[in-house]
Amino acid sequence: MKVLLTALALTWPAVAVAEVTVSDPWARASILASRPGAAYLTLRSDVADQLVGIKSPVAAEVMIHAVETDAAGISRMMHLDRLALEPDVPVMLAPGAMHVMLMGLTEKLEEGAAFPLTLSFQEAGEMTVEVPILGPGASGPEAE
Repeated sequence: MKVLLTALALTWPAVAVAEVTVSDPWARASILASRPGAAYLTLRSDVADQLVGIKSPVAAEVMIHAVETDAAGISRMMHLDRLALEPDVPVMLAPGAMHVMLMGLTEKLEEGAAFPLTLSFQEAGEMTVEVPILGPGASGPEAE
């Protein structure tokens, strides 16, 4: 029996489990709860995956926004339903570029506090990260 189980284990196809890492999550403090907030982070996956949803108790709606600049140099935010992740290629969400938009804040984002952000991936499943809130003029955690 032991030989049969060993043989099956060796011939059974390996099941790859996607792993996504999230680094440097942060958000800026908000002036008012009535204004949208934004969060930033870097994603890296070991296999092709997609970020398919984001939620947080601090916002009624959480979206991924990309920024497009036209030929005249005018930038516009564009909602993305999904964000593709290529294997081992970091995807940086940063001020002035792609970011997480927090619409309908339930409270003002206070400097020094933090909030949970739950990310849903097609392959890797769901993960929650704590997002520290930096000052209103912050440009990232490394600048603090």
